[in-house]
Amino acid sequence: MPPLDLSPENFRQLADHVADLCTEYLDTLDRRPIFPATNGTESQHLFETDLPQTGLADRSLTDLGTVLNNSRVQNARFFGYVLGSAEPVAALGDLLASILGQNVTAWRSGPAAVTIERTVIHWLAHAIGCNEFTGSLTGGGSSANLMGLAMAREAKLPANDTGLFAATPVVIYASHQVHMSIPKALALLGLGRDNLRLLPADADFRMPPAVLEQAIESDKAAGKIPLAVVASAGTVNTGAIDPIPEISAIARQHNLWLHVDGAYGALAAVAQPDRFKGLEFADSISLDPHKWLYQPLDCGCLLYRDPFVARKAFSYTGDYARTLSDDPIESFAFFEESMELSRRFRALKLWLSLRYHGLERFRQAIQLNLDHAQRLASAIGDCADLELLAPVPLSAVCFRHRLHENAGEDERNRFNASLLKRIQLRGKIYVSNAVIGGRFALRACIVNHRTTDSDIDSVVPEVLAAARESATR
Repeated sequence: MPPLDLSPENFRQLADHVADLCTEYLDTLDRRPIFPATNGTESQHLFETDLPQTGLADRSLTDLGTVLNNSRVQNARFFGYVLGSAEPVAALGDLLASILGQNVTAWRSGPAAVTIERTVIHWLAHAIGCNEFTGSLTGGGSSANLMGLAMAREAKLPANDTGLFAATPVVIYASHQVHMSIPKALALLGLGRDNLRLLPADADFRMPPAVLEQAIESDKAAGKIPLAVVASAGTVNTGAIDPIPEISAIARQHNLWLHVDGAYGALAAVAQPDRFKGLEFADSISLDPHKWLYQPLDCGCLLYRDPFVARKAFSYTGDYARTLSDDPIESFAFFEESMELSRRFRALKLWLSLRYHGLERFRQAIQLNLDHAQRLASAIGDCADLELLAPVPLSAVCFRHRLHENAGEDERNRFNASLLKRIQLRGKIYVSNAVIGGRFALRACIVNHRTTDSDIDSVVPEVLAAARESATR
C-alpha cells in the first residue's frame, strides 16, 4: 500500500470519529462559553509542538477535542464581526469537496464542479435581482473587491501590458464608511491609496450623491481622471446602504465604473429587494455567502455585468493551460475571468445547502435577523443605561453604556472598551466593536441562523451585568 493511503475501513473509522465529534459539538453549542478560557501562552503550549517524524495514527485525532475546546463558539449568541454561522449541511458539502479534490480551473479539470459553480452564480445573481450578471466564487469580499476594481482599472485605464507609470492621476470615490479592503485593493493595483477620495457621509452614514457629483466635477477641473465609484450595500460599521440608483446615474453620466461592495448586505435583497434597488445598474458587485447565506468559510462572490471586461482584466494563459475545445461549455475556464488559477470547489457546499433548505428558508432566516436587530435596538432604546449610536438599517446594532450622566467622551470610550473585554470574557454573548463619530461602540451584528428571540433578549441584561462587574474593578 502507498505510504499515505488508507483502507476504506480505516477511513470510515476516522470519519465516524470526526462525525461524532461534530454532532456532539453542535448539540452542546449553546452550553459552551463563546470565548474559550484560554490565552496566547496557553494556546502556544497546546499547539506549538514538534513535527512528528513518525505518524501518530489514530492517536492524532485525540487532540481534536482540545481544538474544539479552545475555539471561539459560533452559537446562537455570537454577534461579533459580520460572520455567518456555518450552516451544517453546507459543512457536509465542504467535506465531500475535500474528498473529491477538484481544481475548479476549467470545465475539463472538473466538469461537475465548474458547472455547479456557474449554476450557483446564476442563482445568486437572480436572487438579488441582477439576472444578466455572471461571475465567480472567491475567498471573500476582499478578494471580490480587489477583482472588481481590477476590472474597473482595465476597463477605464488599461494597464495590464504597459503599467501605470505614465498615467494621469486617477480618482476612485467612496464614503468614509467604506470597508478597509478598498484602500488595500487600490494599493495592490498600483492605483494608490492617496487616490481614494473618501467623501463625508450623511447623518445616516450614507454617501450623499450631491457630494459625489461635486467631487467628480472638481477633480475633472483639476485635470484628474475619475475612474470608479465604490458604493456600499451595507457598510461594515452600521449596515448603511448608499443610494445606489442616484450614484449609478452619476457614474453613467461621467463614464465611471460602479462597483458595489455588498459583501455584508447585498444578500439581504433576498428578503427585502426594495431596499436594494439599483444593484442591477452596477458594473460589479461583491457579496459573501459566508455572511448572509450562513455558509462555512470561505465563500465570497464577485458578480459582474460584462464577461469580456473580466477576460480583459484576468486572461493571460500559458500554453500548458490553453483550452483545446471549441465547445462553448467545455472550453469555459474560470482562470480566464478570475485572478485565481488553483480554485477550491467552494460551490458544492452552497449548492447542497440551497437545495436542501430552499431559498425561501434562507429568506425567512435573513428576515428574522433583520427583525432581531430591530428588537435589540428597541430594547437598548428602553434601557436608561444604554444608548444607540447609529441607525439600524440592516442587522448591525451599535450602542454603548452611558456610564453616568456627567461622564466625558474619553471616560465613556475607556469604559466601553473595558466593558467589551468583560463581555467577551464572561462568554455568554459575543459582540465586537466599532467607532462611530469618535465614540467607542459595542456592536452586535446579527447574521446568525441559530438566533432566537430569547438570545436577543439576553443581550441587554448581559451587558448590564458585565458593566456592573467592570465598574467594581
